[in-house]
Amino acid sequence: MEKTRLSQLSDAGNGHILKDVFPGKYIYSGGLSFMQPNECSHGDEIRHVHDDHEAFIIFQGRGKLETDGGVYDISAGDVIIIAPGENHHLLSGNSEPLTVLWCHAR
Repeated sequence: MEKTRLSQLSDAGNGHILKDVFPGKYIYSGGLSFMQPNECSHGDEIRHVHDDHEAFIIFQGRGKLETDGGVYDISAGDVIIIAPGENHHLLSGNSEPLTVLWCHAR
């Protein structure tokens, strides 16, 4: 897991906005998630992993990111990169629920 801030990313110019922190020439899938207070992403899955990198851009709210490596505070403006094979779950805050853009690149 890597964490940075949107304000620390360089101008995209060519390619995608995450090119400095996210491997792949283009983003090929993704979506926008509006999480409810105290909601955990990926339902009741004990392990949630991918064969490629996944990026989360936190647009709104506060919460936690759980990985095999620990639990991390997350908030609006954070950019989180999950490595292939890394177990991960987002936990939305109670008073400030998360709105998250997620994507994969190749």
